[in-house]
Amino acid sequence: MRQRGNNKHTVTAAAFIEAAPERVYSIIADYRNGHPRILPGEYDGLIVERGGLGAGTIIRFGMRLLGKTQTYRAAITEPEPGRVLVETVLDGKGVTTTFTVRPGPGGLKSDVTISTEVPVRHGLLGAVERFLATRFLRQIFRKQLTLLAERAK
Repeated sequence: MRQRGNNKHTVTAAAFIEAAPERVYSIIADYRNGHPRILPGEYDGLIVERGGLGAGTIIRFGMRLLGKTQTYRAAITEPEPGRVLVETVLDGKGVTTTFTVRPGPGGLKSDVTISTEVPVRHGLLGAVERFLATRFLRQIFRKQLTLLAERAK
């Protein structure tokens, strides 16, 4: 029996950052000055269409995938202000990226997780999509966490 529709696949990376959670979160949530400085080279610009600080912000950005640049628009929400920020791509496909910042050991470190949920197909094609998404996104997230750590110093 053949399954139809899409599954969700989640790709995650996490790191401890030597900065207070408030500092780290403020960089992530600031789409005018902070967030653009933690985007690795795979991103091609970030434009704020509305807002700029946390919930209610609408952004547009390019991402280079396999030699092509695709443009995305996303809406920002904060299900837990100061702790959880979500970027939802506005193309109707259900791609979301969640940034979670928790206090780390001793309170002066932050435990930061970046997680993206993407739709994938079933079967062999889905397996290929999961492999490629994991390989591509995890590498980007590691770079982004490194840039965030440098910026938060």
